[in-house]
Amino acid sequence: MDEKIKIGISSCLLGNEVRFNGGHQHDRYITDTLGDFFNFVPVCPEVECGLSVPRESMRLVGDARSPRLITNKTGIDHTDKMNKWASVRLEELEQENLCGFIFKSKSPSSGMERVKVYDKNNVPRTIGVGLFARAFMEHFPIVPVEEEGRLHDPSLRENFIESVFLYQRWRSTLNDFTLKKLVDFHTQHKLLLRAHSENHYREMGRIVAEAGSIEPKRLLSSYQENLMAAMRLKPTVKKHVNVLMHMMGYFKKRLSSDEKQELLDVITRFKNNHIPLIVPITLMNHYIRKYNESYLQQQHYLNPHPTELRLRNHA
Repeated sequence: MDEKIKIGISSCLLGNEVRFNGGHQHDRYITDTLGDFFNFVPVCPEVECGLSVPRESMRLVGDARSPRLITNKTGIDHTDKMNKWASVRLEELEQENLCGFIFKSKSPSSGMERVKVYDKNNVPRTIGVGLFARAFMEHFPIVPVEEEGRLHDPSLRENFIESVFLYQRWRSTLNDFTLKKLVDFHTQHKLLLRAHSENHYREMGRIVAEAGSIEPKRLLSSYQENLMAAMRLKPTVKKHVNVLMHMMGYFKKRLSSDEKQELLDVITRFKNNHIPLIVPITLMNHYIRKYNESYLQQQHYLNPHPTELRLRNHA
């Protein structure tokens, strides 16, 4: 990577003391590990819309689809203030070219999902979305988003980070766009897309095949929508095995019988959850180099994100 990728983040996760109680929610994985690859654009909706530190805690009240942001004790309604600020802030964030956003979980302003919403009887249900988080996801519907709590789940963590790196590559492809750049991008991501969604992969292949007859704006919109929809679907062991077996087909006339058996054994052990994905990927990369398999050499599936993140090391 020549430069770090820019993503937005809830400010408290960086250790900034902006919480309602004057504290923070510093997440060391985010700053100490992801910080080697990402530049963070901090956002604290509550402070930035004009509230103090410390301040009275708040909660969402009413209809989960359009809740009000109300202080817990005094009952002050900050909904309009928050929404007015958010409309301006989102326009500012357009200039940042963000490739992702990490939200603070459970926050009435920044929670991405399962935020408590209190009904008229003061009974909470974890069915809400923070006001700013909702506005951000509506304004930037294809930008990858995640919460810091969910990043502790290995599969969710990998899927989010993989999506961020893919989105950054897609944004680069759009610079001085040509049909050839679209074809090259699609070719290089075929196996990665198949690991996420075979249906979206096939639809995107159809779009690329008909690219010359589609109006450019509609072409990019359709391809981009399918691209990010595919990335929101997590890979599974079964999907990975299908991709690995497909890759093995490129070597059927080159591998010795012992090499074929070794590769099959490793894929089977991965299929049975005995070893992590990095093991068959490493062996596959070995054969790609040994036999100079040019098509597979260009596949981002093999290296979708920096190996230093060790995202494929969990079984």
